[in-house]
Amino acid sequence: MSETTHDGGVAVSASPSPDDGLSPAELAAKYGLSVSGARPGLSEYVRQLWSRRHFIIAFSQAKLTAQYSQAKLGQVWQVATPLLNAAVYFFIFGLLLGAKRGIPEDIYVPFLVTGVFVFTFTQSSVMAGVRAISGNLGLVRALHFPRASLPISFALQQLQQLLFSMIVLILIMLGFGVMPALSWILVLPALVLQFGFNMGLALIFARMGSKTPDLAQLMPFIMRTWMYASGVMFSIPAMLAGKENVPSWLDDVLQWNPAAIYMDLIRFAFMSHEGYDAGTYLPPHVWAFAAAWAVVIGLAGFIYFWKAEERYGRG
Repeated sequence: MSETTHDGGVAVSASPSPDDGLSPAELAAKYGLSVSGARPGLSEYVRQLWSRRHFIIAFSQAKLTAQYSQAKLGQVWQVATPLLNAAVYFFIFGLLLGAKRGIPEDIYVPFLVTGVFVFTFTQSSVMAGVRAISGNLGLVRALHFPRASLPISFALQQLQQLLFSMIVLILIMLGFGVMPALSWILVLPALVLQFGFNMGLALIFARMGSKTPDLAQLMPFIMRTWMYASGVMFSIPAMLAGKENVPSWLDDVLQWNPAAIYMDLIRFAFMSHEGYDAGTYLPPHVWAFAAAWAVVIGLAGFIYFWKAEERYGRG
């Protein structure tokens, strides 16, 4: 398009752009643009996580190494801390309060240490999950990657720490006369199920903690209450036996508490041949419930975390 100017020259005006009148959303759709940091579909999100599996493993190992790097005893504290806790619980609950009622005398220490180690696995996974996003904002804001990598990596870190502790636990078992048996193999599927459950919890609390940092201050009180209700220091069936004033619903809640289920499964695997009888200590269909807790919490936690993927690290 052209027109004549007042001095006889010809001025050429630009032709209208084909994009004139289009809204920003229409322009983005036309040229295939997408929102930076937008949440991918669930299947695509899983694919991205799998492609970063090496980062998840390496990050968990680096965190595990750095956790006690400033302490003179270093990685020894991975085992020393739960052992010291077990010693305190043995003195208070085992000797002073008689919490070993209903448990054979010769296996109470292995019973107690197993409970402390296994519950610490869940406790540490939750506490690490709460800070997974809020404690790593620099990484979240600087790099693009599936944010679920962080809570999953922290849960994996706690699993690695538990496996180190299991070496000490086996030595304690042998020291108290608990000999190896085929049932020890059951520890592996029990730990796999517990890891799935812990991972789901870590994802749930990672999302909650990303928006409410004060949750990290509240969680130690919640976890301590959960520990006392889970039979770490005592047998739940033995404590409830003969107490008619305990409502039946409370009995069921304590028995089907996931932390108690995973502890009892691992205790049964280690000590079933030493008087830890399934008919006395384990509720019926316990493996089905252990698997259900792992699948339901694991999947629910993953989806719940994924739903807020585009909001992590923003404001």
